[in-house]
Amino acid sequence: MPTITKISMQEKRTDRYNVFLDDKYAFSVDEDVLIKHQLKKGMELDEFSISEIAYQDDIRKSYNTAIQFLSRRMRSEKEVRKHLADKDVDEIVIREVIHKLYEYRFLDDQEFAVAFVRTLMNTTDKGSEVIRGELREKGIAENLIDIAMKEYPYENEFAAALKLCEKFVQKNTRDSSRVMKQKLEQLLYRKGYPLEIIQAAIAETEMEKEVDVEIAALRTYAEKAHRKFSSLNGFEYEQKMKQTLYRKGFSMELIEDVIAELKET
Repeated sequence: MPTITKISMQEKRTDRYNVFLDDKYAFSVDEDVLIKHQLKKGMELDEFSISEIAYQDDIRKSYNTAIQFLSRRMRSEKEVRKHLADKDVDEIVIREVIHKLYEYRFLDDQEFAVAFVRTLMNTTDKGSEVIRGELREKGIAENLIDIAMKEYPYENEFAAALKLCEKFVQKNTRDSSRVMKQKLEQLLYRKGYPLEIIQAAIAETEMEKEVDVEIAALRTYAEKAHRKFSSLNGFEYEQKMKQTLYRKGFSMELIEDVIAELKET
């Protein structure tokens, strides 16, 4: 039966030790594994003992890898599992590591989900549906998602959507009221706001423009369209102009007035 003839500390990693059997290097182990198995010079090791030591050392190394991964920020269980799997850690070892992480409270999917929602609520303009989707991608169970989403109540989400609407309106003064409303609906939907919030926020947002402002915006588009279609005959010219400007969201009454102005120039 092989006998331990030497145990030496590694030069670069003082928490790991090299073990020699019958004067030949056999394997290295973490300090915790060395202590747990009470490895010392003169101890005999059979094949089962060596396999068990190697297994425990794999767990310890993978555990340390997971702790380092978690030290950067909170992670979900799924993220930790993927990180270890990407480093070719066996599934049986991953299960043991995950168990230890929960035991020492380095992992807690509910706490992670709550913190995740709070962070996105305070630092982004994402709606609840997008946040729910991101939590699902991170492997959070649906019941834990429901608990975490209580951190993002209706009034907070409505305020975020309203702020997004007001900011959008200020930056898009050239659009007609109808087109602006359509674009806002699309924007809020992409951001993940539920229909109830979208409708309420848009209803609260002041988008109706004064007639002179609306006409000024229409003239900008009309002049560009006029340059494009000026070579067409009367009827075809008017049809193309009306179709183009109506798609921009302006009323037909204003469109006809502006086209009449262009004809006079």
